[in-house]
Amino acid sequence: MAEAIMAKGAAPARVSPGYRRYALMVLVLGYTSSHVDRSIMGILMPSIQAELHLSDTQLGFLSGIAFAIFYATLGIPIALVADRGNRRNIIAWAIAIWSGMTAVCGLAMNFWQLALARIGVGVGEAGSSPPSHSMIADMYPPEERASAMAIYSLGVYFGVMIGFLVGGWVAVWYGWRMAFFVVGLPGLLLALIVRFTLVEPERGGADGMAPEKSDKPLNFQTGVTIVKEGFHHLWHTAAVRHVVCGVTITSFVGYGGVMWGPAYLIRTHGMSIGEVSTYLALMVGIVGGLGAYIGGRLTDRLAAKDVRWNTWVVAWAKLAVVPFIVAFYLTDNWPVFHIGNHGVSILWVLYVPISFLGAFYLGPSFAMIQTLTPPAKRALASAMMLFILNIIGLGFGPQFVGILSDFFNHTMDMGNQSLRWALFGTSLLNLWAAAHYFLAGHHLKKASSETHRA
Repeated sequence: MAEAIMAKGAAPARVSPGYRRYALMVLVLGYTSSHVDRSIMGILMPSIQAELHLSDTQLGFLSGIAFAIFYATLGIPIALVADRGNRRNIIAWAIAIWSGMTAVCGLAMNFWQLALARIGVGVGEAGSSPPSHSMIADMYPPEERASAMAIYSLGVYFGVMIGFLVGGWVAVWYGWRMAFFVVGLPGLLLALIVRFTLVEPERGGADGMAPEKSDKPLNFQTGVTIVKEGFHHLWHTAAVRHVVCGVTITSFVGYGGVMWGPAYLIRTHGMSIGEVSTYLALMVGIVGGLGAYIGGRLTDRLAAKDVRWNTWVVAWAKLAVVPFIVAFYLTDNWPVFHIGNHGVSILWVLYVPISFLGAFYLGPSFAMIQTLTPPAKRALASAMMLFILNIIGLGFGPQFVGILSDFFNHTMDMGNQSLRWALFGTSLLNLWAAAHYFLAGHHLKKASSETHRA
């Protein structure tokens, strides 16, 4: 089935180009909001740790597992409903829930209250990405899908930028509690925009397929059967399996770096919260966003000539970024040039290619999952990919870095250097991720050849 979908010529999406662009923009805003509320923990962790007296392991739990386990798990039943129901309404409710729970984080007085609030954020965000992926796939044909998904993935980088910039400076001026209120409450307005301005696209319309409808009622037994079939598809379709493995490992490294990056720069290099929030926001938001967009466009262009480039663009980017990551974690904070009376650290110079190349993976990865899955099961396929990605990547990435940092600190007496080595060791897993993307390209080529021979 996946090979047939990959090879099928697509008809134009049955929505106007203007509306299609508007809908994508609104979905990007929703994805941005989710990553603002998700990533703001990274810049606020030093302030939260100081007031609530938390360990690195507890902070890793708050920024990882407390959020991810509910976000990833609930995404699957929500996706089952989304594949049969109104995806727009699900997204609107999801935005309202996570925005409200983000504001509630500002009221927490201890570790457990903050953990419960973060769980609430995860519950809300579970209903966003799978239906959004499915809607985008039904508006954009396969030859434009990586670019569309890359534009959608800009929400990650815009979200981190806003979360770091707004969260960091609001925390400096008014405290970390106010930062949660400021970034959370505007999402309630966005939920209304989604509900009252978006419409459902026809399922399969962008692929030239008739909408698929199931006569089976959606109950527990039917749901379990569908989920089993979905996991079978992810694992036994070789190209999909390697994409899922690659994006999961990449996210394990990425979420650990995003959540602990500010603490590393503040703790190890003595930077201020304001400096870190400003520079990281610009690097991740502008440079990372540019990388995500170019990565998607480059993938669509090269894949038109050779299907393997659907994943090989990401593979080569993963390999190219490793030397810069090594230099970033092993270099001290000395100025490389001056702007006025202020020196710009070599660390920020090294972070430019890290942000740019590191952002290539999301658009092509999301696009391949959607393209290699039947239209009626795309929300579910996305949810199952995100379940694996977020349990391992978002859930255990920050937690692993926190545990490793505490281990280096307490057993090897590394002090402020413990976080440096925890992040450095984790970052080398990018090489493993690159291998999976290369293998995915190999299987795409093989599947395409077999389809044409048939």
